[in-house]
Amino acid sequence: MRKISLLMVGVALGASTALVGTQTRLFSSSSAQAAASDTYRSLNLFGDVLEKIRTDYVERPDDQKLIEAAINGMLSSLDPHSSYMDAKSFRDMQVQTRGEFGGLGIEVTQEDNVIKVVTPIDDTPASRAGILSGDIISAIDGEAVSGLTLNQAVDKMRGAPNSVVTLKIIRGPKKEVKDVKLTRAIIQIKSVREHVEDGDIGYIRITQFNEQTADGVRAAILKFLSTVPQDKFKGYILDLRNNPGGLLDQSIAVVNDFVDHGEIVSTRGRNADETMRYNARPGDLSRGKPMIVLINGGSASASEIVAGALQDHKRAIILGTRSFGKGSVQTIIPLGQGNGALRLTTARYYTPSGRSIQAKGIEPDVQVLEDVPAELKGKDETQGEASLKGHLKNGNNEYHGSQAYVPPDPKKDKQLIAAIDLLHGVTRAQNYAQPANGGDNGAGADKGTPAPAPKSDAPKDDAPKGDAPKGDSTDGDSPYTMPK
Repeated sequence: MRKISLLMVGVALGASTALVGTQTRLFSSSSAQAAASDTYRSLNLFGDVLEKIRTDYVERPDDQKLIEAAINGMLSSLDPHSSYMDAKSFRDMQVQTRGEFGGLGIEVTQEDNVIKVVTPIDDTPASRAGILSGDIISAIDGEAVSGLTLNQAVDKMRGAPNSVVTLKIIRGPKKEVKDVKLTRAIIQIKSVREHVEDGDIGYIRITQFNEQTADGVRAAILKFLSTVPQDKFKGYILDLRNNPGGLLDQSIAVVNDFVDHGEIVSTRGRNADETMRYNARPGDLSRGKPMIVLINGGSASASEIVAGALQDHKRAIILGTRSFGKGSVQTIIPLGQGNGALRLTTARYYTPSGRSIQAKGIEPDVQVLEDVPAELKGKDETQGEASLKGHLKNGNNEYHGSQAYVPPDPKKDKQLIAAIDLLHGVTRAQNYAQPANGGDNGAGADKGTPAPAPKSDAPKDDAPKGDAPKGDSTDGDSPYTMPK
């Protein structure tokens, strides 16, 4: 395409321009040859160093590990998100994005060097066998898990469907020990959870964007449409807090459930002809109902695409704290059978209005800070993309991370409470909200009147109204007028 453009310019402007073009190509060819020569000399140097290590190092090295380490070093010098995945890491990544695997259905974590059950997933071998939240897994098939990493323990619990595994469980303050035999099954990672808040609000939580996400969101919306009377339905809360991202196509599909026209996101690579624009298809599944999107310092990548698109379309109010700021595209490039894959940064994300997400993030329309327990203060904030060594730069006005704490008790979740109040049209939300951009990292932001939400083309009467608790106002002139 670029060669054709150059030729047409030469025809239009005359022979002198064409001659300059020819000279430029000769010069470029010469420069390319010189650069290639330098590259080959460097590769020869690499080969010399590798051979010296293989012959003279004090212990016999593993050639494969040396090569993989060299590849990783090369990729990590580019940016924090480019990397090499060996065959196992590539398989694990595919499992995560596919959203299903052979296993037991247990969410686990590692605390004080022990593997602890966070929760069993409903209708899985673990839940049917009576595994409980808080159980400690001390052994898998008779092998102690002490000394294993969390990933190693998870690998041992996963396996082919219908195969059997025995877990040794330690339970409760009395440290009761029991062996539980389970038969592995196909487990689907439930990335979408939903429920009805206050009888009239559809709450949708997305934990990651995998192959199941778009279907999960659509199912949630259809469930609300069928179970909540639409004349009483106040709108949606889309919770993207601490969602690290995932698949681009899934984030686009989620946005398309709430908008029916216009651009959703664009990606721009090194060359102008590599720009890709993704537009919405007709059909707003949500029927234009009011919407709040919750974000925080742990909302990254695909989460920021969704929040940025809905913000630019003035389709939703974005509430919470500034997002992480990961605005780069990683392409997974398989390297052949048994050789793993390359994760390479190939482009940047831009919102419909042309904003770059990279190292800036998405600023909420209304900033709301959570009350952080004393023992977690100082640990509740992410550093953000701008703090990562070697991150892609984005001008002079980069922004660091923000608060990423979400209270486990919904009754203490100020961001969720403020979102519910906004959808009910309750002006007491002013008690929770602070203006966006009130502080560099979300802490110590200036208190005062909340920043107004994006304006809407909807008439004033389209602002949500609802029954407020006694003593609270539902004034239609609330500064939180909802987008149409």
